[in-house]
Amino acid sequence: MPDGDAVRTDHDEVIAEVRGLVKRFGSVQALRGVDVRVVRRTVHALVGENGAGKSTLGRVFSGAVQPDAGTLLIDGAPVRFRQPRDAQRAGVVAVSQELTLVPQLDVIDNVFLGVEERRAGLIATARARDRFEELTTQLGFDLSPHQRVRNLNVADRQKVEIIRALARTARLVVLDEPTSALVANEVTQLLDIVRRLVANGTTVLFVSHALQDVLDVSDTVTVMRDGEVVSSGPASEQTPDTLATAMLGRTHDLSFPTRRPPTQAESVLSVRGLGLRRRFEDVTFDVRPREIVGLAGLVDSGAGLVAGAVAGVIRPTRGQMLIDGVPVRLTSPTDALRHGISLLPESRRDEGLFMRRPIRENVTVGKASIVSRWGMMRRRLEGVLVGSQLRTFDVRMSSLDARVDTLSGGNQQKVLLAKSVFVRPKVLVAMQPTRGVDVGAKSSIYSLLSDLAHDGMGILLVSPEIEEVYGLAHRILVMHGGRVIAEVDPKAIAYDEMMRLVLTADRTGGEGAA
Repeated sequence: MPDGDAVRTDHDEVIAEVRGLVKRFGSVQALRGVDVRVVRRTVHALVGENGAGKSTLGRVFSGAVQPDAGTLLIDGAPVRFRQPRDAQRAGVVAVSQELTLVPQLDVIDNVFLGVEERRAGLIATARARDRFEELTTQLGFDLSPHQRVRNLNVADRQKVEIIRALARTARLVVLDEPTSALVANEVTQLLDIVRRLVANGTTVLFVSHALQDVLDVSDTVTVMRDGEVVSSGPASEQTPDTLATAMLGRTHDLSFPTRRPPTQAESVLSVRGLGLRRRFEDVTFDVRPREIVGLAGLVDSGAGLVAGAVAGVIRPTRGQMLIDGVPVRLTSPTDALRHGISLLPESRRDEGLFMRRPIRENVTVGKASIVSRWGMMRRRLEGVLVGSQLRTFDVRMSSLDARVDTLSGGNQQKVLLAKSVFVRPKVLVAMQPTRGVDVGAKSSIYSLLSDLAHDGMGILLVSPEIEEVYGLAHRILVMHGGRVIAEVDPKAIAYDEMMRLVLTADRTGGEGAA
């Protein structure tokens, strides 16, 4: 935790405050009389399970949500933000958990969208380029200003969001899950940036599920549960376990499920010499039934691209894939599904779910033959099958006809997993399976993945959280520079050694197998 006055509460030191805040979304009460003070030039963290109210509170500060009752104060004066632009004028800028970029525009256009400097009616592009270079240098981000956002992966889009927030003159920056799509070295970099912001006079409201990140960077931690504040105080007095207990209202085991041995049967998936020009090459591995195989590496390692090729999202330029020993050539995710390979995509909002459609439709979309006859949907059968699966996955919902966007992030992710395995695929390609969910939902999803594997499914797991891959996989392929540089058994290698491989492996030779 950084040094500082974690418990200063003098009014002159309070930049933002809420008193008696209440917010309802239909029948769901998101905030119940919340009181929080944010001290200037500190990092104030909000933690809690999905649905605890922390993101809603952050959105009240940033003007994205208007409370039903209570008071928001900036610099001690009551204010009412009707939209984020009102908050920006008061010096409050947010980086949203759900990315809000315009995919068709270049990176630099997204960064300065709405705050373009103009001369004689024309955008001052040279000054924008200079400001963009200044910001990216400050943050240590390697991003081309003229790359289309739609071509960026989730981690790079997150970086653009952060640059975009800092391009506005902000005294209070609300960061909602800023590290959720970043790998270890990028998280370290981001936390350093947060510290520099505070050192330069900016205040940060840090909304996160990543408990260790919170403790590493925060002065004060406020824990929320069921729309209420259950504790608030110095981060130095907390540990991940104490925070998890406060969040959940019970003692929680943060460990991974016990690995159950995979079958010794023939491989269900075989990848041989797979390559994509200048992105990855000569990738070879097998996945057996009841086995979780992890691909571990930094964002530019090629791991996500290899997983995309296996799932039919990307067409490799060379190599071969076999399902049950039979060569296949996949042209699309739908084609992959016909061959028994299903994808759990990395972004539930952009790639996985129809947020405004009912839960039942999201689970069965693309699999109508299972719940229809002669072209007619069999609603009762759909309800039985979907309801049974969602009960097994412990999805908390009002009904199968509720819209997906009424669910918490953790429950949305479970619906996405249910959709991905509804047809009982032979292989599940799980990309960032716990992105943007809290510690309780993570534990539940870990158990579900373990159970799916134990029931006979082969799983190819890719995640920027190396600890997640290390804790779940039976075997791990370490990738660097588009190549598999090592295969390790997590039972035979310490986590620190695993991280050393991921962060420092040589592109040309690797460190050998463990």
